[in-house]
Amino acid sequence: MAAPVDYVLHLADNALVLGQRNAEWCGHGPVLEEDLALANNSLDLIGQARLLYQHAASLINADPAEAQRFAHLQGARQNGQIAEDTLAYFRDTAEFRNHTLMELPHHGPLVGYAVSERDYAVTIARNFLVSALMVLVWDSLQASKDAQLAAIAAKSLKEVRYHLRHASDWLVRFGDGTDESQRRAQAALDHLLPYCEAFWQPSPAEQAAAADGSGVDVRTLRDHWNALINDTLAEATLTRHDQPHAGYVAQGHVGVHSEHLGFLLAEMQSLARAHPTAVW
Repeated sequence: MAAPVDYVLHLADNALVLGQRNAEWCGHGPVLEEDLALANNSLDLIGQARLLYQHAASLINADPAEAQRFAHLQGARQNGQIAEDTLAYFRDTAEFRNHTLMELPHHGPLVGYAVSERDYAVTIARNFLVSALMVLVWDSLQASKDAQLAAIAAKSLKEVRYHLRHASDWLVRFGDGTDESQRRAQAALDHLLPYCEAFWQPSPAEQAAAADGSGVDVRTLRDHWNALINDTLAEATLTRHDQPHAGYVAQGHVGVHSEHLGFLLAEMQSLARAHPTAVW
């Protein structure tokens, strides 16, 4: 049994976009050790994305109906086939299925073209919230009826456990540190937590994968995620304020993104699109 293509793409897009965001700290980390830590985190996430895009590409190439659905990528195919690079670099913004949380910049709410100092508290808070989810998702997906996805899950789980430990340790340092670090960590959480509500409103692809046993019903993970979050925040002396803004739930996982993703993809995809037939 194979997972729905859009479910695999959802997982891949989450990993790629967050990996791209974290990679923006390369050469700009607050200390050398963290510069390297975030670079390694990014490599893990992009490695996960590669495996997932390869799997999605194989599913698309094997199914004429799926191949037709991605026919608009014809000019970016490799030897006539959809490949991982095709899916990463030649789909447009509305075709991505990552959660909106992944694409937000490393600062508080500003328009996409605004220039602002990166805030490491925002990066750490986001990695904490996402890693707490993905530890549970990858753990559950080890039992996926899609054998390839189960194998990817087993590998990814080892990596994301480290990501969670790293982010948790730093969040506690920030929250239980100076007045300034505590203020920034609290502000980061207040900004990001409402976006997590989207985790618990699965897309049609997520629902289909959960129904056929190839995916996981994320709603069943909510209590465990809450326990992970609450335990760490208590240790960090931070408070949860996570009601969606004016009742709105982010919709990136169904293709309705913030303005920030377009700017991120324009930078990430520019070289591949300028030389679509290049061989590296």
